[in-house]
Amino acid sequence: MRVQSLLLGSLFLFWLWGPAEAAMPASEPVRTWNFDGDPLEQLPPKFLMGTFFDGRPAGDWKVIESPKAISPPKVLAQLRNKGAEHNYNLVIVEDTNATALDLSVSFLPIAGKADMGGGLIWRAKDDRNYYLVRANPLEQNIRIYHVVKGIRQMLKNFDQIIDVKNWHRLHVVTRGCQIQVFYDDKPIFDLCDETFKEGRIGLWTKSDAVTYFDDLRLTILR
Repeated sequence: MRVQSLLLGSLFLFWLWGPAEAAMPASEPVRTWNFDGDPLEQLPPKFLMGTFFDGRPAGDWKVIESPKAISPPKVLAQLRNKGAEHNYNLVIVEDTNATALDLSVSFLPIAGKADMGGGLIWRAKDDRNYYLVRANPLEQNIRIYHVVKGIRQMLKNFDQIIDVKNWHRLHVVTRGCQIQVFYDDKPIFDLCDETFKEGRIGLWTKSDAVTYFDDLRLTILR
């Protein structure tokens, strides 16, 4: 009788809730860019460079070989070492349009006097409208922004010691208005913002910041 009761209870729960896995959000396989199979001295396929307001390319982005690569032998580097205060060097990746996503990248600060470090872009409509989280070793902080028509508005700041000798990881998970950000696996931000509903992903540096990026990973969540 006890076994029969347990069986009937399980059937009732299945009827009420459906299969257990139905409660878990489905997602696409993880897409990873480690740049090792990409040609040297050029952008990877489907990576589009933005432009500054004067029409110049937004940075000097290219795949290079580096002994510092976190997954050898190649990285994607932003190498322009001169730039005005509000020059945002960025690339956007085609075929990555998403609303809900799990996105991360490793970055290594190389040089910069006016600015240093780099960031992740998501829900980008274009190179003037997107969300951004960036880490700056000169300021020793991490900040999240929305950028509208090329103008940044800071949403939150977090003071953080950032060692320029080591790789670090930025990680974003977003669903609806909720945005969660992690730095080296540590939770940094958890907030709600509704400026952008969907868009593509990308990478970002500012002014004269020379930065290496590796192991860009994207999962589009369902």
